[in-house]
Amino acid sequence: MTTVATPEVTNAAAAPTEADGISLADIAKAHDVRFLLATFVDMTGKPCAKLVPVEAAEELENGSMGFAGYAAGLIGQKPQDSDLVAMPDLASFTPVPFIREGLAIIHCDPHVDGKPWPYAPRVILKNTLARLADKGIQAKIGAEVEYFLVTKNPDGTLSTADASDDSPRPCYDARGVTRMYEHLTSISEAMNSLGWGNYANDHEDAAGQFEQNFNYADALTTADRVVTLRYILNILAEQRGMTVTFMPKPFMDRTGTGLHLHLSLWSGADPLFPGENDPKGLGLSELAYSFIGGVLQHAPALQAFLAPTVNSYKRTGATTSSSGATWSPRKASFGGNDRTHMIRVPDNKRIELRSGDGSANPYLAIATAIEAGMDGVGTNIDPGLPSGPGESRADAHQLPATLLHAVEALREDPVVLASLSCDEEIGRYYAAAKEEEFLTWHNQVSDWEIRNYLTSI
Repeated sequence: MTTVATPEVTNAAAAPTEADGISLADIAKAHDVRFLLATFVDMTGKPCAKLVPVEAAEELENGSMGFAGYAAGLIGQKPQDSDLVAMPDLASFTPVPFIREGLAIIHCDPHVDGKPWPYAPRVILKNTLARLADKGIQAKIGAEVEYFLVTKNPDGTLSTADASDDSPRPCYDARGVTRMYEHLTSISEAMNSLGWGNYANDHEDAAGQFEQNFNYADALTTADRVVTLRYILNILAEQRGMTVTFMPKPFMDRTGTGLHLHLSLWSGADPLFPGENDPKGLGLSELAYSFIGGVLQHAPALQAFLAPTVNSYKRTGATTSSSGATWSPRKASFGGNDRTHMIRVPDNKRIELRSGDGSANPYLAIATAIEAGMDGVGTNIDPGLPSGPGESRADAHQLPATLLHAVEALREDPVVLASLSCDEEIGRYYAAAKEEEFLTWHNQVSDWEIRNYLTSI
């Protein structure tokens, strides 16, 4: 739970780009890297990669690393389609010697037949940012990555990895943080070695739940860092015999896992959200309010990307937890420094979008939120007055009750449906996949059904 605005920092570990005339092989050798994990994610956020020896860095850079896209996952391909070719972004080069000595991650943009693949999440976000740049605007994003540390029991159930972490209200517990000292400090040191600016590591609201914060950056860099951090967390926890999960609601009686996004718009060095003489009282500009209005207007459809799994709606639908609060909004409302709203305004330079969860693909979540907000800017949507503490406007959208409801909202929202690379067909492809995911779950017979229906008649 981020409580303070964080200063912007440059990425101390940023690599040179092709424009500097330095090759990927040169960058790798300068960092004593022997192998490259050439990485991209599919639409679900699953990381896909090939392990490339530095001796083949030139082939990777020249577009010789092909993937069978249909096999990789949800990324808009059929078995008969041409290869996805991973084109590395040199600026994303990230040495990870704390994972394996001599290893680095490099994020790639999938191409097909020589062109960026419009279904690829990183390409989708880059397309959104290019359209934003055409307006002279840049987006800067902060992300709060929450997660649980668990172990899987022989019967398939989950237990908290720290057996002593069993309080109903463990948030900020100093003892829980201390027991997980080795894990938390190893992640903190990893982030700081990469120049991310880790500034806090805390026990979250549920037993077994943690959050580790890092400074905000431009939108693409932050999305890359979320993907990288999830990978780092998974591997380092596994080395200690634990499992990291970003599942939104792994325990029904505990708070769920969010991916809260802090969004701001800038023109060069000037923030665009602060305003003077704001009659609504939050110190925001008209542009900021229109951006908020766009996000709220399109909130039901956005949830298909911010809360993209069946399990997501166990989190947003919860009415309470063992701690007494769910920290997940149920309506599309906004207000000041109040965590019960979908949009919290902690200061006049940023807004916090709180309806996303740990299963969200950061590229798609950020891209669609920006597109919705900019639609509000383009149409001068007025979000009305901010809601008071714990309140919401009577006309505020109710957030979808299930993934299927979110899919239906997406299909009925032409702005969000067409926000993926400006192509409605991609939105329909994603909606169909998510509908199938819901129906696959729905077709399973659960223990609840056996208990309630076996002898009910």
